[in-house]
Amino acid sequence: MDLVEVLPDRLHMLRFPIGQAYLWRDGESLTLIDAGNAESAPEIEGAIRSLGLRPERLDRIVLTHCHRDHVGAAGELAARWGAQVLAHRLDAPVIRGEAPVPEPVLLDWEVPLHEHGLTVPEAPPTRVDRELEGGEELPFGGGARIVHAPGHTPGSIGIHLPDHGVLFTGDCVAGVQQVMPGVFNVDRAQAIASLGKLAALSPSIACLGHGDPVAHDTASLLRSALTTTPA
Repeated sequence: MDLVEVLPDRLHMLRFPIGQAYLWRDGESLTLIDAGNAESAPEIEGAIRSLGLRPERLDRIVLTHCHRDHVGAAGELAARWGAQVLAHRLDAPVIRGEAPVPEPVLLDWEVPLHEHGLTVPEAPPTRVDRELEGGEELPFGGGARIVHAPGHTPGSIGIHLPDHGVLFTGDCVAGVQQVMPGVFNVDRAQAIASLGKLAALSPSIACLGHGDPVAHDTASLLRSALTTTPA
């Protein structure tokens, strides 16, 4: 795992072989956006300690959607340190293990990428303490606004911190070779519409589910992605 500073004393990216999570800091209070895979808990705890912070101050884990490379360690971390787990209502049954993961409609070029993604260990059933709808404001980052952004999964969300110009996109946006809509969508048209919704927020920094954070010409690149998507 790589630990990458995004905003000094505020925001770090935790990059795993597949996928990533983000650690937001308000003083000693910590919020984790996504939670890596099922084997990531020791690395996440180690990253927190390496920053001189305490895992017991992990107050919440906000899951952008229900996929294994984002949910993985959430349950273990929450059980160990008492963090609250939050996710959208539509993905919560999947996260709890009560419903199957929704099947994506894959484009031909996505098939081998999807097969590679399935090498990530399956996430165990994980409790969700609070179900979100979209429109809520959470008490971190000066007021974190939840944006329902379906398409990748029915319950995908973005998390917008307007006071800091930061947007966590989950897999609604990807940036592996270019800024583009996320892959493996259950509803591609809906995913494009959600990308438009997120682009309209005009963030200064976009923290993606896959790929490096976008910190230059961010709003423009998000808008351009609407018309430069791979076929």
